[in-house]
Amino acid sequence: MKPAAVAFYGAALGLLAVGLRELLTGFEENRCSMTYMFEYPEYRRVALPRRVARLYPAYGLYLYGEGVYAQETRALKLTGTPVLFLPGNAGSYKQARSLGSVALRKAENMDGGMHLNVFTVDFNEELVALYGGSLVRQTHFLHECIKAILRLYKHLKTPPQSVALVGHSMGGVVARALFTLPHFNPHLVSLIITQASPHMAPVLALDPYLLDFYDAVRQKWVYQANKLRNVTVLSVGGGYRDYQVRSGLTSLPCRPGDPNKLSLVVTAVPRTWVSTDHLSIVWCKELVLATVRAFFDLIDAETRQFTDSPERKLTVLNHHFIKHPVRMLRDVQNSSISILDVPEAWSEVNTLRLSYSTPKEGQLKYFLFALSSRRKAYSHFYCRSNNMEMSSWVFGCVHTNGSSCVRAVDLSMGTELLPPYKVLILSLSDLASVTHLVVSASNLNGKQFTVECEWQREESQTLSVSVPHVLSFGFTVSDVTVNSSGLLHNIQLLHFHQVYQAFRINVVSQCRVNRDRLPSVYRIRVSWFREDSFTTASVPSAAEISGMLHTSHPDDSSDVLLQLHTAPNCQYKVSLRTSFPKVLGQALRFCGPMVPVYTAVTLLLACGGQLSTILKSGRAADMSQTLGRGLQPHKINLPVYLLHILLSCSRFQEILSIISIPPEDTIPPTFPDGVLHERAESPEEWPHLLSPLLYLLGAAVAYWGSALLRFLIRLISLTLAPLHRPSVTRTCGTLRLRTQLLIGLCLTVTGWTSCGALAIFASSLLHLYR
Repeated sequence: MKPAAVAFYGAALGLLAVGLRELLTGFEENRCSMTYMFEYPEYRRVALPRRVARLYPAYGLYLYGEGVYAQETRALKLTGTPVLFLPGNAGSYKQARSLGSVALRKAENMDGGMHLNVFTVDFNEELVALYGGSLVRQTHFLHECIKAILRLYKHLKTPPQSVALVGHSMGGVVARALFTLPHFNPHLVSLIITQASPHMAPVLALDPYLLDFYDAVRQKWVYQANKLRNVTVLSVGGGYRDYQVRSGLTSLPCRPGDPNKLSLVVTAVPRTWVSTDHLSIVWCKELVLATVRAFFDLIDAETRQFTDSPERKLTVLNHHFIKHPVRMLRDVQNSSISILDVPEAWSEVNTLRLSYSTPKEGQLKYFLFALSSRRKAYSHFYCRSNNMEMSSWVFGCVHTNGSSCVRAVDLSMGTELLPPYKVLILSLSDLASVTHLVVSASNLNGKQFTVECEWQREESQTLSVSVPHVLSFGFTVSDVTVNSSGLLHNIQLLHFHQVYQAFRINVVSQCRVNRDRLPSVYRIRVSWFREDSFTTASVPSAAEISGMLHTSHPDDSSDVLLQLHTAPNCQYKVSLRTSFPKVLGQALRFCGPMVPVYTAVTLLLACGGQLSTILKSGRAADMSQTLGRGLQPHKINLPVYLLHILLSCSRFQEILSIISIPPEDTIPPTFPDGVLHERAESPEEWPHLLSPLLYLLGAAVAYWGSALLRFLIRLISLTLAPLHRPSVTRTCGTLRLRTQLLIGLCLTVTGWTSCGALAIFASSLLHLYR
């Protein structure tokens, strides 16, 4: 090996190692709480019709149970609300135990015997992410399972008419594929919750059946969206810990403005705020609790079944998975309430900020803020409390009596839950009929908490900073200092809207007075996708935030917002640097499957170089030399880029169809009106710009892989030499023609009857041994 080639490919391999390390380990530790079973779990098999059992002998349907509940449901006389869990690629039906066990514990605290019947499907742990043909079979079996489940409730006066589906990974894709079946009644399923399901496109498109399956599902949900408006779908991505299915693929491909299709990342789910890997998203207690709470809130009290109202379903899912205000809209918003006139409980606040800590003894306490003197100078009213009990706490007074309020309306519906406290931001322009604001700081139960409120001007609390260029390699720093003493500041990160951008964001807080304060919360808000992330830091402190995106934005109209919920009388310095390791990690996260392709291309070019050398000199050249010559990006990237441009032209596609050339193996990214969806995973320009880097990484794998293979062959040869010493003759190692024909016939039969790859692998092992 030449030293220059060793150094060159060594550096390329180092880049690959840095990117892989960032991809596989460059995220927070697993902060999910484990779900435990309080009693031994049981899976009772549900008998299916003989026709179904004969068609799908490897599949099965089970009912989850524990303890007394498992004994009560032995005869399958069910009275609960049906929920069906669908495992994903190589997934087990026993993964439903987390959802089923938490649902059983929740039902123990419910009045009226309200409970869930959790079913689970056994798909025989098939590798459906690698072969699309199995997905169609699973979809048909799922249809039969839903009909079998509903038949178990025929003895009830008001039997359920639909089943809620919870799908993990490819199970979520199968759940949406139900609606592509010609004889499927869409009213049998009105609610689908998916976990880490790649809805946008398959992670690896290894066969045309998989692409055809995805294309059929997308055609149904996009072209016939009006017929599926009664179906509410919630898709939850796992965040950066899930490197198997990146969260950008979990976005639902639907028409913009469809309110019943929700996509988000688990880091943005209230009371969860953690990232999950591909398996822990099933058992993560924080997320399972949110799912079970939503299911119970969706049950109608009269029918004891899931509600059919799309508005009600959307309200409940928004409550538990998006914002989590103090209560849901089943109570009329802004309903008038009466506040008792207790003079000693009222205090009027004339300062710009309130900071109040409740005493140890319980008391009734209200703070009154006059709006008349603040409307012109301020635009918003901000209030927060570390009391995590989600109850009404901020009111708008419409009738006062001296220093107390007689009649008020509840304004707490805008409350948002953050990791350490709840926050409410009110726009004064929306409070025209309100004369005063009332903040309740009552702690009748004796629980201590802190309330902080202030008047704000939005323009003075919003700053902007341009992020460094992605090729600055961390040498350029963009920083901004927040000197204001306010409780909330917004920093717009300009020109941050592409997934290949990655930054290290450092926030350093310094305080003038050292006393007990509420912690600071740093929130990255992405306007075009619910992928918010939260970082909680004590004061003073230095915190580092990873600035990366799961999805790109098609234009520069929206920027990422860094929201700082700060402590008063503190200075915050925010600095941004491009993180080259994180950029490499993002490149592998989005384009990693291209590295093996370029490795194969490099090996093919090297083999071509060896054949050319054999024809010229009669001897094969050294593999390291031919690999160096095979690194020719202009022979690969340029033709591929030109072909990509041609394939985007409709006239060229018509010519290909005339000469019977099959179409490109991709999923169409456009909708019926020709408008590209704002989060569609369409081919972007930046993978083409990355292709030289990916080619270099693939060539490094081929170079060092061939070096490792040579080393292993020499090592094995030294091991086998004492055991097998052929005679040194003119025909040493040459097989007879009869032996060659026999081996070739055996390999042909093996490839024809079982798998062609198996025959190739067997011939490779035979050649390696010789």
